Amino acid sequence: MCLSLTRKQSMKSPLAKALFRIDGVAAVFFGPDFVTVTKSSDDMPWGEMKPEIFSAMMDFFASGAEILDELAEGAADTHINEDDSEIVALIKELLDTRIRPAVQDDGGDINFVDFDEDSGVVMVKLQGACSTCSSSKVTLKSGVENMLMHYVPEVSEVVAVDAEEDDN
Repeated sequence: MCLSLTRKQSMKSPLAKALFRIDGVAAVFFGPDFVTVTKSSDDMPWGEMKPEIFSAMMDFFASGAEILDELAEGAADTHINEDDSEIVALIKELLDTRIRPAVQDDGGDINFVDFDEDSGVVMVKLQGACSTCSSSKVTLKSGVENMLMHYVPEVSEVVAVDAEEDDN
């Protein structure tokens, strides 16, 4: 399970709260066996942030506390709902079983946002390391889009939406 938290959502996690107390931290992303911290700007060098980040993480893990105060929902974005079309169900299944594990291996995650059946466009949100990675566009087009178009002929394109666009 992966969880991306903004400063506003950090109340769910004592670790995220500790990390957001560090100047320059913009986002925190928890994966099954990793933590990704995104800095807010290039003004704050990683060299200055790393010791504080490591210290906050070591203190947290030494405490034995749970990462989340309450159990987070699983991958709700790829949960197949009753009203999902066959195409959407197949897209969600491919994202969950084939694409998401590969993206998580690189410290990120991919979430299903929507599918426009008229245009064939699949909208996804990249999280964690994948949201800021310079090669994420190549991964999105060469990997995700090619796989979805191969297995789901109705898919014409895959586009990434910004977190701000999706959080309305």
